[in-house]
Amino acid sequence: MATRRNGESSKITVSLIKADVGSYPGHTVVHPDLLETAKREMAKAKQQKTLLDACVLNCGDDLELIMTHRKGTDNRTIHQLAWNTFETCTEVAKKLKLYGAGQDLLVDAFSGNIRGMGPGVAELEFTERKGEPLVAFMMDKTEPGAFNLPVYKMFADPFNTAGLIIDPTLHGGFDFEVWDIIESRKVLLHTPAELYDLLALIGTKSRYVIKRVWPGKGHPKLPLDEPVAAVSTEKLSLIAGEYVGKDDPVALVRSQSGLPALGEVIEPFAHGHLVSGWMRGSHNGPLMPVGFKDARCTRFDGPPRVIAAGFVLTNGALTGPVDLFDDPAFNPTRQRAAEITDYMRRHGPFEPHRLPAEDMEYTTLPKVMAKLKDRFQKAE
Repeated sequence: MATRRNGESSKITVSLIKADVGSYPGHTVVHPDLLETAKREMAKAKQQKTLLDACVLNCGDDLELIMTHRKGTDNRTIHQLAWNTFETCTEVAKKLKLYGAGQDLLVDAFSGNIRGMGPGVAELEFTERKGEPLVAFMMDKTEPGAFNLPVYKMFADPFNTAGLIIDPTLHGGFDFEVWDIIESRKVLLHTPAELYDLLALIGTKSRYVIKRVWPGKGHPKLPLDEPVAAVSTEKLSLIAGEYVGKDDPVALVRSQSGLPALGEVIEPFAHGHLVSGWMRGSHNGPLMPVGFKDARCTRFDGPPRVIAAGFVLTNGALTGPVDLFDDPAFNPTRQRAAEITDYMRRHGPFEPHRLPAEDMEYTTLPKVMAKLKDRFQKAE
């Protein structure tokens, strides 16, 4: 158990909090003035000792704050810092007349915890090891379930993660915390014993999403109560009751020394698997892994993108980031994603490019259906 003094823990907490507070032109990229504003706010927080360290990045039109501290997860001070930073950036966005200024800030005032207020949150609290590699994944134009397949492959698929076979410290497997984001409930499933049960759920990625991964029972190197991966599961349409934008999830994944190696953590993204979101949150398309400079969704507001920022933690300090997908080895994936994009676009408004009816409930399509409902007649 972590010791606490003056509210501080002996453990390190990494908080990755994101929001779309304005972009240009349209839903393309975060304006440099917003990035500089966020960096100034993070620098102030470090100077005031609220944070140990911070890094400001963006994936497409989403502004991401990566913060380290010793205050634990769901901490009011940290969450208010993020909220205030997003509000300050929103004011800059309004002055610049940027598109969707403050669109992810779904309430008028901070109420103690940023969860359920619009921004996405992924947090890990753990005891820092002798070596602590950490990857922050950030996606644009997609939903939280987009992480289901890659996180499963990292921690449960031996065809992806060789360590599950050849490293005895991984033979105890990992526990997956899966959330039902429709009915607000969760279940913990152990792999490999409950692998089929896990897949039965997370294949329905619009409802069941991986929230955290924990070391399996009896792991020889890691405390069982310290998570090794976390994903943001905030669903904007469920919070607002209508379509207000893509969820654009983020994730934190630890690696090495009793965990999947760094290469095993980023390998799943060489697939370019199909995810939901894209234009108006209403279409399926391939997830394209790109370097920071290419995290701009322009073709049909897509295709969906993912970036990976690699760090090493040193007493809470972030050494990095390394732009992990800025590697020619991912060029074939990007080319394949571009070809799949072209194929999917040729379907136009037809499924499977457009989402099935049940997933369109919180898009703008119901307004069209409402206009037509009185014109339907009983068919003989």
